[in-house]
Amino acid sequence: MTQAVQTLPLGTPLSPSAARVMLLGSGELGKEVLIALQRLGVETIAVDRYENAPGQQVAHHSRTITMSDPAQLRALIESEKPHLVVPEIEAIATPVLEELEAQGLVRVIPTARAARLTMDREGIRRLAAETLGLPTSPYQFCDSLAELQAAIDSGIGYPCIVKPVMSSSGKGQSKIDGPQDVQKAWDYAMAGGRVSHGRIIVEGFIDFDYEITQLTVRAAGSAATQGQIATHFCEPIGHLQVSGDYVESWQPHPMSPAALQKARDIAKAVTDNLGGQGLFGVELFVKGDQVWFSEVSPRPHDTGLVTLSTQVQSEFELHARAILGLPVDTSLRTPGASAVIYGGVDTQDVIFDGVAEALSEPGTDLRLFGKPESFVKRRMGVALATATDTQAARAKARGAAAKVKPRAAAR
Repeated sequence: MTQAVQTLPLGTPLSPSAARVMLLGSGELGKEVLIALQRLGVETIAVDRYENAPGQQVAHHSRTITMSDPAQLRALIESEKPHLVVPEIEAIATPVLEELEAQGLVRVIPTARAARLTMDREGIRRLAAETLGLPTSPYQFCDSLAELQAAIDSGIGYPCIVKPVMSSSGKGQSKIDGPQDVQKAWDYAMAGGRVSHGRIIVEGFIDFDYEITQLTVRAAGSAATQGQIATHFCEPIGHLQVSGDYVESWQPHPMSPAALQKARDIAKAVTDNLGGQGLFGVELFVKGDQVWFSEVSPRPHDTGLVTLSTQVQSEFELHARAILGLPVDTSLRTPGASAVIYGGVDTQDVIFDGVAEALSEPGTDLRLFGKPESFVKRRMGVALATATDTQAARAKARGAAAKVKPRAAAR
């Protein structure tokens, strides 16, 4: 069933005509969305759980609340009266969003239902596997260490992957190779979840060749579609993960025509069901021509940071345009890659040495996110590179990232 594009009239920020958009979560991805919205004349409200989050540093308005607290979230939305609410993280009181959307007080991106289903792995996995019948790894949800062991013994087997039902950037995710790893994986999942309620997903291990992110955009179609939502695809993004956390990505990732078509069919099935407008990051496992659904985020994806250098419109510009009801262009401009810059040190006053050296090679760029506190394994920035092919771009991005040396400021 086709859906009409919803548009938002654009005025002038800080005036009665302003289109007001509130982001719930204002990390490095949210920051780029906020910048893209501001370039289109949108008044922005950046919300996060701590002060001076990256997006709060660039938004028109900055608010700090506990977004998983229903009373705080409702009070903020009712007082700010945004036209759009854009969830950028998982730990949000989504029932409040559903209530406010049902009352016609706000439009949630892509929809309040989609925000609820995708805020934890259980909702989206059950939708994909049980409702839509898409291929996934075998899985079970467990509420205790004993249930985890029973799930492994009764069919999941070794090796397997354990993840909290709610977490981000690979936090709490680990691989179990044998019985000796089960307790450690459970404890790690409990420590890494965004909300500590003792529930995990255990997945059978798929012997895949590679994994990709298929960025999928539900946005205005061509003039011929007469204002209906169409599905647009970016070129597939390959990525390298360590302990479930993205460390490199590149675009385009080579795929057989059959695998690419299956990937896009799966991505369209999931995003059609979730509905609404905006960009989705659909994660998929691929082996030969076989494709399995893994996860979906109804927002820009961390592996998609590479699009800042590779695409005509980055994933952040695509998201901003899509939610406003504007046309989008998903075309690739050049092959490229990204590599993560970690904090390397625990400090509340970080300095980045080597920036000039990192930028000395043509075709390289950096984004330093502006996070107010550095941790050894916290993502503090990303190196970007373009080249004639992805292998060369990956080497350039890794080299640039390695030249950036975070350190604690001298006292």
